Amino acid sequence: MKVVLLQDVKGTGKKGELVNVSDGYARNFLFPRKIAKEADAQAINELKNAEQSKQYKIETETAQAKANADKLNGQTLTMFGKAGKGGKLFGSVTSKEIAAELQKKFGISVDKRKIVLDNDIKSFGTYNCEVRLYNGVSAVIKVMVTEETAN
Repeated sequence: MKVVLLQDVKGTGKKGELVNVSDGYARNFLFPRKIAKEADAQAINELKNAEQSKQYKIETETAQAKANADKLNGQTLTMFGKAGKGGKLFGSVTSKEIAAELQKKFGISVDKRKIVLDNDIKSFGTYNCEVRLYNGVSAVIKVMVTEETAN
C-alpha cells in the first residue's frame, strides 16, 4: 500500500515522502497514530504542490542571495576603533560589528556566524572577509580598520 508520511518514521522514511508499506503496517500502526495517510489522488497532489513550493522558495532565496553577493563583492567597509598601546587596536573588530555595519550601510541582514574572518582583527589595516549569504553563495568584502579621530 502506498502512503504519504506525515512524520518521520524510523526505518520507513521521512516526513512528506511517498512510501510503499505493507497493508497491515499501514492499517494497524501508521493510520491509528496519524503518522501517515493513504496515497490517494488528493494526497499525491498536495505532495507535488508542497515540493513545488519548496523548490520555488529555494530558487527565490538563491536569486536574492546572488543579488546581494553581486552588491557586496569588492566593497570596502570602514570600521573605526580606538588606539591602544603601540598603535594597536584597543580590543578587536568582531564579526558581530561587521554584520551590524553591513546592515547599516547596505541594508543586508547577515548572521554574525556567516561572516568568516581569516584571523582576528586586532590591529589597524585592511582585511579580507568572506560573507556566506546562502548555501554555495558567498561574497568577499574588505574591512578597513582605521583609528577614530577625536572631534
